[in-house]
Amino acid sequence: MDLFIALIPAVVCLLVLSLLEQRFGGGSGDWWMNLQAWAVTIASMLTVYTVVHPWSGWSLIDGEALPLWAAIGLFILVQDLGENLFHRMQHKIPFMWRMHSLHHSDPDMSVLTTYRHFWGDRFFKTFTVWSAAALIISPVREAVITYFFISLWNIVAHANLNWNFGKWSWVLNSPAYHRRHHSTQPEHYDSNFAALFPFWDVLLGGYNVPEGRPETGFERRPHSVKDLLLWPFIGAGRAAADTDASPQLRSNPVQ
Repeated sequence: MDLFIALIPAVVCLLVLSLLEQRFGGGSGDWWMNLQAWAVTIASMLTVYTVVHPWSGWSLIDGEALPLWAAIGLFILVQDLGENLFHRMQHKIPFMWRMHSLHHSDPDMSVLTTYRHFWGDRFFKTFTVWSAAALIISPVREAVITYFFISLWNIVAHANLNWNFGKWSWVLNSPAYHRRHHSTQPEHYDSNFAALFPFWDVLLGGYNVPEGRPETGFERRPHSVKDLLLWPFIGAGRAAADTDASPQLRSNPVQ
């Protein structure tokens, strides 16, 4: 029940942004496959991930001992840094790219691309970024709730809208900033990894001010639920597996 309640704000965001995409000329991408990918993810959360949980023991920093504002702010920063580092691993480690390449296979990135992920991604996030964050600071309830709502910004970042923060693009992710990350142009590879805050890209490398409206996606993409379930072992995922560990692996799946 909690999961379905949590879906409500996401659905509202998707609907509003989809209407904006249609109003301002953006496409809806591979919308039917994206919805199916989301359904597969929800099904995995109701089954596999009911018994798979991140670290919940001792933490370096006790969130309850901090002022609430500090506990919330630090938790958000730690989570977002973890997401950035995990995203970089997804582009550098071949078996992780084989999973992540599903997300990049949408032929025209849109709000629904937000949930176009391989269902097994959560397993690795559970034992890496999410557990690492919990080891650094114990999450207080208010911090988790705040982060949940702030993370809905990822839906905005994937929108097929030409929103660009220009010289302020280092502050907050935007559709233009993230579209460069999904670009098919080789000169755009390995850039703009940010989930929420691009200043991590400034510090870690890969920050680029977005320009233009590059094409996104692969020639090959999933066409069935079976493809979604087995993506790392078929199609673009298999092509990526045969390349070196510096995936833009993105250039290989179209061959």
